Amino acid sequence: MNSADLAYTSALDQARLIRDREVSPLDLTQVYLDRIEQLNPNLGAFFHVAAEQAIDDAVQKTEALIKLDHIPPFYGVPTAIKDLNPVAGMPCSYGIKVAKKRMADRDDYVTTRMKQAGFVILGKTATSQLGSLPYVEPSGFPPARNPWNLDYLAGGSSGGSAAAVAAGLCSIAQGSDGAGSIRIPAACCGLVGLKPSRGRVSNTPVDELFSGCVVNGGLSRTVADAAAFLDTIEGYQLGDPFWLPSPETSFLALSQQQPKRLRIGFATSIPPVGECDDDCKAPVMAAAKQLETFGHVVEPIDFGTFDFSELIAPFSIAWQTQTDVGVPGFFLDSINRQLWLKAQVYRAGKYVKARQRLYRFARSVVELCHPYDVILLPTVMRPALKVGEFKGLGLDRLLDQIVNWFAPCPAFNASGQPAIVLPYGRSRSGLPVSIQLVGRPADEMTILQLASQLEKPFKFPASQKG
Repeated sequence: MNSADLAYTSALDQARLIRDREVSPLDLTQVYLDRIEQLNPNLGAFFHVAAEQAIDDAVQKTEALIKLDHIPPFYGVPTAIKDLNPVAGMPCSYGIKVAKKRMADRDDYVTTRMKQAGFVILGKTATSQLGSLPYVEPSGFPPARNPWNLDYLAGGSSGGSAAAVAAGLCSIAQGSDGAGSIRIPAACCGLVGLKPSRGRVSNTPVDELFSGCVVNGGLSRTVADAAAFLDTIEGYQLGDPFWLPSPETSFLALSQQQPKRLRIGFATSIPPVGECDDDCKAPVMAAAKQLETFGHVVEPIDFGTFDFSELIAPFSIAWQTQTDVGVPGFFLDSINRQLWLKAQVYRAGKYVKARQRLYRFARSVVELCHPYDVILLPTVMRPALKVGEFKGLGLDRLLDQIVNWFAPCPAFNASGQPAIVLPYGRSRSGLPVSIQLVGRPADEMTILQLASQLEKPFKFPASQKG
């Protein structure tokens, strides 16, 4: 197997090759470090490349492999972690220019679980500043570009992780999702992106994030990898404000089972934004037809008078409060600075009322979805944004543009429902397009099984644009 084929091999297959001694952790790590050195300057996927640490870890894992009785599931597989999650001994900048060299002194829960699973960490991937925008162009950093076309963005806020996986700089990467931040870049870059249920993955030591809207997950090229990664990071830590029990059977094993006959509702219009464009409508309609051939009951959803825009006001208040991360507001980019200034004048009562409205909206979303086992939707209302497309917009205009683009995503952060995105073709301009499957609360099993039925693997070109 040549290095390009190895780079695009799934994470589970890479782990198998390592267990079978067909490739070593050191060899695989070197393949990716070479590709990062070659491609990342134009791609902007990594904020920080931890080459020395990765090589040292890979050498130790290669030498220890012959002695191990129990081999962790992703032993020796290189990966990357979004630069919102701390990794001891690596920078954690949150996309803030002045914090580029701020070193983390400990791992968070997700990083700890990934290390226990045997991953080799290649570095920290690019994110929008504070993770607050659905694309990655923070000042002081290069934009995270789309490997399918470098004139376009990779999405965000986990855009660096998506670009890295899509360009063959690692086979799987961690991301986090507070309003679509895993699903949007997965859709832009032609990947599988899984947002788990609220409480499925501990946010220790940060605990509650964004009124419970933020959850960690992964970006991968296969549904099986996404399921296995969830097995790696899921779990409860003592004292977590939200938590779900671990399944008796692994998510990977569950994902390989055929789903029962399901009732599936689909829509291509999100009120009051309206209909998505034809490029994003086509995969939803194609998937709906395919699901019917599998024997599922598939029917259009009439959202009626339900208004998704009721989420905007309380969501915005919760969003603005997340800009206070211990860095003075004047160090933030213009948009985040404006959000930070707004947050300084909020009284506690206003924030509490916003949370109450957020939770009421969440309840109504779950009730709306309840008649169906799964909801099939677009991920975004049109394909990936061009680099610089939203630059120079004021806060109000930017918010309007963002909402009109990623309207199908934030409601399910508010409701805490699981959702998975998978690639389902290409746009007329050659960019990936996707579908989004939303499950009932705490039911990752069904959407993983359905995604496995629908899965269409992609061959990513091994070049600077792939």
